Amino acid sequence: MRAAVLSRHDLDGLTVAETAVPTPGTGEVLVRVDTVGVNQLDLNVIAGTGPGAQAQLPRILGIDPAGEIVAVGAGVDPERVGQAVVVKPNIACGVCAHCQAGDEADCPRQTVVGVHRDGGAAEFVVTPARNAIDRRGLDAAQATAVVHSASIVINAVRTVALTAGERVLITGAGGTLGRAAVAIALARGADVVAASRRALTALGEEQIIQAPDAAALASAVSGGEGFDVVLDVSGHAPTLSAGISALRWGGRAVFCAASVDSDLRIDARDFYLRRKRLAGVASARYDDVAEALALAAAGALPSLVGSRYAFDDVATAYRDFPRKGEGKVIVDVR
Repeated sequence: MRAAVLSRHDLDGLTVAETAVPTPGTGEVLVRVDTVGVNQLDLNVIAGTGPGAQAQLPRILGIDPAGEIVAVGAGVDPERVGQAVVVKPNIACGVCAHCQAGDEADCPRQTVVGVHRDGGAAEFVVTPARNAIDRRGLDAAQATAVVHSASIVINAVRTVALTAGERVLITGAGGTLGRAAVAIALARGADVVAASRRALTALGEEQIIQAPDAAALASAVSGGEGFDVVLDVSGHAPTLSAGISALRWGGRAVFCAASVDSDLRIDARDFYLRRKRLAGVASARYDDVAEALALAAAGALPSLVGSRYAFDDVATAYRDFPRKGEGKVIVDVR
């Protein structure tokens, strides 16, 4: 099969090469891949930084492939052959206290497709059967765009217990996660303020703030009524800091961006006295994925599909990714 293989930690080390088709083991399925997304985590693997440093090279990239099950390993219902699926990237261990409690997103031993094992930027990929999830009628590109991006937002919204009528500031609202976050918060009945560096088209009744930098955002949200929740998907620490400063008494902030800066600064006294809370979310539960796919299938999410690239141009897709705008960058493997 053809696969996007990273042999050293830079883009010049990425080639589309011929490799053996993997064989599904016990509890696994073989998926023939149609599409796969481009993600910040992929760039971390390419650079060998952050969570991407855990990848052992050579490694086939791609965390979120969608396609069709074409073979199953022992212990998997053979009726699943022919099922259209999308792969949940984070693989929970299944035995720790978090997994036993149904909170697989916080499994401390979870592994990731395309990082700890070969991924889906290939014509075929093997994955645990539980991680190959029915696409609910979505086409492959839509499913790839939703499976990680929208699911992690649902986890974030659940983590801060966002409820109808609460005022929420979504920072980084112009990107794939941001568009999903706005739609999901609106569906929850929240009063949404969407902040972005570039102009946005409203998805519903949200207020839009265009702020070119964190200082402009801080100025725009200071002195007002404040927010019950800040949901940051910008990956930019000063932007998150501006949002935290604008929280009301007892306000909650959550961020879910793999590229978040390491130096987050907050007013510790204000944070303490006003009983604020902050959480980080880095993956999703299996039921978060099911909810995200159901919302997309019901038309409750905007299209999250952005630019598309042919498989032979996969290295260009990774190179262009930091400059791409709205929507998930998709690589068409088939």
